[in-house]
Amino acid sequence: MQPEIAESILPKANCQELFAAVQSAAKTLGVSDVEALFGAHCAALTRFANNTIHQNVAEQDRWISVRVALDHRTARATTNRFDPDSIRGAVAQALALARSAAANPDLLPLFERSAILETKRFDAATASATPQHRANTVAEAIRIVESKGQTAAGIYSTGQSVEAMYNSRGVAAWHAETMAQFSITAMAGDSSGWAKASAVSHASIDPLALARSAAEKARLSRDPEEIPPGRYTVILEPAAVLDLVGQMFGDFSATAVADSRSFLTDRVGKKLFGENIQIADDAAHPLQAGVPFDGEGVPRRKLTLVDAGVPRDLAYARSSARKAGVEPTGHGFPLPNEVGEAPLNIVISGGTTSTDEMIASTERGVLVTRLWYIREVDPYEKIMTGMTRDGTFLIENGRVSRGLRNFRFNQGIIELLNNVEALSPSVRASGEEAFDMVVPAMKVRGFNFTEVTRF
Repeated sequence: MQPEIAESILPKANCQELFAAVQSAAKTLGVSDVEALFGAHCAALTRFANNTIHQNVAEQDRWISVRVALDHRTARATTNRFDPDSIRGAVAQALALARSAAANPDLLPLFERSAILETKRFDAATASATPQHRANTVAEAIRIVESKGQTAAGIYSTGQSVEAMYNSRGVAAWHAETMAQFSITAMAGDSSGWAKASAVSHASIDPLALARSAAEKARLSRDPEEIPPGRYTVILEPAAVLDLVGQMFGDFSATAVADSRSFLTDRVGKKLFGENIQIADDAAHPLQAGVPFDGEGVPRRKLTLVDAGVPRDLAYARSSARKAGVEPTGHGFPLPNEVGEAPLNIVISGGTTSTDEMIASTERGVLVTRLWYIREVDPYEKIMTGMTRDGTFLIENGRVSRGLRNFRFNQGIIELLNNVEALSPSVRASGEEAFDMVVPAMKVRGFNFTEVTRF
């Protein structure tokens, strides 16, 4: 049983009562197949810049999204009002939209009830974190940065959410979780440093350690020097790995592969990456977050996406699974949609080499804190372009020697994952260009920097 506070924003019993109202309205309108997605979100954010807290905001919302299915037609309508008239209105709107939609011969009946793994991802202290708690923490972090003659900016957020799925075939799935996130950038005259973390429990995050790390990177990267672009041995910290490698996981969709818009088209089961690359999608991993069921209420299964460099499993929604003659994996998005499915709980297996050991073993290379403004250049070879920022360093003779001017890169993810020389233990990482994942730091040879940026 999860703590009572988890049920305060949208209790399980409340969802059951609301779905009974949805079913009653559907029955009155002559519809027997109906599903409802329920959501509730309560979040608060403390924002700071120029060494000062300048914003504290909080929001709370909740919604019901109703889908009806009849005669191979389906449609959805959403409301944020929970009174009986609003619920009836949403059902009626979904029905009207469904009747006007084109028939879809591939539309499946609603999913029938199945056992769903319970995950404990609710922390009462995080759910009830106060503005004073966040302000005190931010003030201490600012003092650390300010003591180095630098300027701090960032955010500290805490909140809780509920997602639930009910349908007329017996699906009754409910999930509550909390999330905390702290991000800080330390800025000096000609340099900056950055650090970020997220966790189900705010006690698992050390904002002061993040502040010290950001400030130290800003200090070490002052007076950055310029070196020529080219191919270098690069050590990517976990956030940089996440934001770059994270660009490929939408391609592990069975629908994308079937439509020949995935780089895995004609490559599943063939050696594509280095043997030290092992990647899973695992909603039950202790460092992961998110609901353990998909947009149709199908339980999420663990997938082996890459095994010793070989792409193995794909994510299947019910529709793509039927076409392929396999079981759905629980990764489908709410219907109707054109995307199909995608893995959302990525875990890249790590190794035993620490980042410090990677640096010590590098005669000449580049240490990268983070990447940004990443865009796709070649979708089949998965070549991406982007830039480094907030802490880029030259490594010489096994140590960080000085800060560097930032680079633009053109780098293929396939090539990168063939050139990994060392992996650190995996951690939960947060970036800005991809969703949070569990990833290691990577030492990679031959990373392609194409030019030096102007900042």
